[in-house]
Amino acid sequence: MAISIAEPTARWFALYTTPRHEKQIAAQLQEKLFETFLPLYRTVHSWKNRTRATLDLPLFPCYVFVRIAQTQRGNVLSVPGVLSFVGSRREAWPLPDFEIEKLRTGLGQLNAEPHPYLTTGDRARIRSGPLCGVEGVLVQKKNGLRVVLTIEAIMRSIAIEVELSNLERVRDEARAS
Repeated sequence: MAISIAEPTARWFALYTTPRHEKQIAAQLQEKLFETFLPLYRTVHSWKNRTRATLDLPLFPCYVFVRIAQTQRGNVLSVPGVLSFVGSRREAWPLPDFEIEKLRTGLGQLNAEPHPYLTTGDRARIRSGPLCGVEGVLVQKKNGLRVVLTIEAIMRSIAIEVELSNLERVRDEARAS
C-alpha cells in the first residue's frame, strides 16, 4: 500500500531583493506562476532640475512577498535579483497569512506610506474597516493620527491614517506583569 505525501500548504514568505529591482522580480515570479504581493505607494518626486514626476514605489523597499510551498524555495531563489528569504540560515520564516491578506485587501482603500521601523510607543488595534484586527503603534503626524504597522520578520513599517474612534488600546503584557 503506497502512502501519498501531500504537498505542504503554501505560505507567505518575504524575499530580500536587489535594491530598486522589486517590480522586475515580482513580474518574473508571476511569469513563473508564483503568487506575489508587492505593495506600492504613490509619491511625487522632485529632481534637482525642478522636474516632477509621480512614482509608484515599493512600500517595503528591497522586499517582495511570495506565497509558496517550502519545496519551491529553490525555484524562487533562482530568479535574478532575489538575494534570500527572510529567516535564519536554516529556514525561511513564514509570515502570518492574516497580516498579508489584510494588507492585500486594505491598502487599496487607505493612504499608506513608508515609516521608520519602531519598537516603542503605544500599541493600538484597528477596530473596523479593511484592516480590522491589525495592531500597530500610534503616532501623530501633522493634524492627524496614524497607526504604524510593522512586519517584524523584515523589520519594516508603514503608517496608515486612522480616526481615533477606530482604535482601541492594546494592553502590553510585559508592562502588566
